[in-house]
Amino acid sequence: MSRRQVNGYRNESPEPPVYDDAHRAFLQAFFSHSVFTIDKLRPVVAAILSAQDPERPRLEGDITEPMIMSLVQNTNAKISHFDFEIHSARDQTKGDRTFALVNTTSDTFTQLATAFTPDEIAYIKRLLDAMFEENNSRTREIMAVKQMRANQLAKAPARNRQSQAATQLDADADEPTQVESNIKSINHGECQRVLQMLVSQGFFQLSSHHYYSLAPRGLLELRNYLKETYNELPAEDDDEESEPIVRIRDCEGCQEIVTIGLRCDNRDCGVRWHTRCANQFFGRQGSARRCPKCKTAWTGTTYVGEKADRVQPRSSTAGRSSRAQHNEDD
Repeated sequence: MSRRQVNGYRNESPEPPVYDDAHRAFLQAFFSHSVFTIDKLRPVVAAILSAQDPERPRLEGDITEPMIMSLVQNTNAKISHFDFEIHSARDQTKGDRTFALVNTTSDTFTQLATAFTPDEIAYIKRLLDAMFEENNSRTREIMAVKQMRANQLAKAPARNRQSQAATQLDADADEPTQVESNIKSINHGECQRVLQMLVSQGFFQLSSHHYYSLAPRGLLELRNYLKETYNELPAEDDDEESEPIVRIRDCEGCQEIVTIGLRCDNRDCGVRWHTRCANQFFGRQGSARRCPKCKTAWTGTTYVGEKADRVQPRSSTAGRSSRAQHNEDD
């Protein structure tokens, strides 16, 4: 049997993974809560293992990350056949690992339809557009939205990137005609309820400086959606051979999406880091710190995330769409 690997941890045993009552209780905890930080998961695992073997009680401090990853790996081997898996990602600032039970085949927005109305889901998509298109340019990768702007987005625009209107060809005409959408605005109370639910369920997080951004669970469940929606490859019939627009990038170290961290000072370079990953990498280089790709001197002062909005000076192009800024900067 081939070795399985989850988040860097290998199961060296050639035997099939064990799945017993401890794993069933572990899975049941996720069906009850969906998301756990590692600190909240440790006492759960300690209680499960202590119940399984009363003569060998476990304390919270006895539970290590590799122990939890082993439980995750063996549980996933059993439930993956049913299109569920427990995934994990590290908090981009603290570095702590977060675990979430995700459906591996169902679209995230289909799952959200059980808790939100179609108009509220359209609002959530407008928030994502604001984070990853409006506030994510070649010069300023904020990837967050201010609280006031989040409130303003409750009003549906005439047309929105995320299917606010559809385009179809008239059978007797050469020009496309617009089919207006039925998506409506939501009121202030509905807006606040949606935002509070997104934060409480671990999809969004609200910073002390009043910026909404994706939390670890949101990044886990929306990873493929973000890349498919906001990274744009040139059309196959594009004769000008235009460059792709890449708005969503992975960390050079851990290979997880970077929405909070650092970027190379060279705007043409695609290198992005989480701060902790950058510190680990550049700590081995001494004082002669260079970008591993373009070899530009590494200052560590060009930010990704809300800090790019709060610390870096705002350019004259701020507020315009990222596509327009990409074209102007080029």
